[in-house]
This record gives sequence, structure tokens and C-alpha cells, in this order.
Amino acid sequence: MPAGEFTDWIAYSRIEPFGEERADWRAALQAMVVAESQRGNTDRKKPYQIKDFLLKFGNTQTQDWQSQLQFVEMLNAAFGGKDERTPSPDSDVVSAD
Repeated sequence: MPAGEFTDWIAYSRIEPFGEERADWRAALQAMVVAESQRGNTDRKKPYQIKDFLLKFGNTQTQDWQSQLQFVEMLNAAFGGKDERTPSPDSDVVSAD
């Protein structure tokens, strides 16, 4: 692609944005309209804003393995699973022998 055409595309995208970010805004707008139309007589007094439905990227927090294990144990219990690990004698953690 020639440099001139590339420059034209950059200028066009500033006037008429396209791509994934634009698609996220469209999806958020649709979700806001649906949620607002279903709000009815709830405790929520103020209307929804489009930013309430935008995806948020970045600033992700990392989980330690203990909190991940706790989440898996919760899911296992919620779905009726059986914990077949045996207790380790020297720690609070259960091993998967």
C-alpha cells in the first residue's frame, strides 16, 4: 500500500471510526437500550449510560493459586462434584495423590 493511501485511511478513520473499538461501542449501545427498556419500576432511579456496558481492558489483577483453587472448589461444590484429594499431613492444602 502506498504511503499516500495509508495516510488517507488514517484520515478517514478519524472522521468515520471503524474496527473493534467501534463495534464495542455499538454493542454497548444496544445493550444499554435493551436494559433501559426493561428497567421498569425498579429501585434504579437514574437511566443507564453507554459506559455502563463498555468492555474494560487493562489493569487486570492477577490471582494467586490459592484464590484460583478456592474458585475451583466452589464450582466443584456448586455442580455436585466430589473432592477426591487426600489431606496432606504437613499443610492445610490438599494433595491430588
